[in-house]
Amino acid sequence: MRLPLYQIDAFTGAVFGGNPAAVCPLEGWLEDALLQAIAAENNLSETAFLVPKGPQAEEYALRWFTPLVEVDLCGHATLASAYVVFHFLEPERESVSFHTRSGPLRVTREGDLLAMDFPAWEVSPCEAPATLPTALGGAPQEAFKSRDWLVVYETEAEVRAIRPDMAQLAQPNARGVIVTAPGESCDFVSRFFAPSVGIPEDPVTGSAHCALAPFWAARLGKTRLEARQVSARGGELLCEVRGDRVVISGRAARYLEGAIYV
Repeated sequence: MRLPLYQIDAFTGAVFGGNPAAVCPLEGWLEDALLQAIAAENNLSETAFLVPKGPQAEEYALRWFTPLVEVDLCGHATLASAYVVFHFLEPERESVSFHTRSGPLRVTREGDLLAMDFPAWEVSPCEAPATLPTALGGAPQEAFKSRDWLVVYETEAEVRAIRPDMAQLAQPNARGVIVTAPGESCDFVSRFFAPSVGIPEDPVTGSAHCALAPFWAARLGKTRLEARQVSARGGELLCEVRGDRVVISGRAARYLEGAIYV
């Protein structure tokens, strides 16, 4: 069986930055075990699989897999999937709707930006697990919980300096850990760690901004924000909070086109 494969760098305007995602367009769903095996073989933080819904292919079903598990929401692989639709599958399209485990997600082309309409996640103050400061190598100012732990530091330099203990970081009862602080040249910065689902550090995490954008919008008193994820590869995101939704925009760059043989 020959399957098309694209690798797209998301949340960057040039290759070797942002977050690489594999995108596999399919004519119909394969067995889950095979999808997971392909994602493990790709060994990227996410592999996205999309299947057209209906004869006109106006909408797609979309699923995301880490090397270990299927996940409910992934931002950078959604951005990469939309890039593949707009540049390879249906280049005349200006928007596309994906049906996912997190509901319908719409992506619109706005020049060289791709704007994703995502849910906004509530963030609640909480007491972080006792192991978390040790795992991160320093105590944060504040701790919050959404689908992930969200811990706040005072400066961008502190966030950049974190060298986490991944074994300890895999223990907290959450998908992952977001660390964040005010940005020096943007509204806020962040990093994201999810070793429990096979992603030690995610280069750029669109879904984390479902929590980060509302959090910083409330704290800074503004609804449009510029964000940067300060991983080694780094990436830029534009966020706009619209009630219970967040529009997360970014660029993408093609790195690879090929085929999988299974």
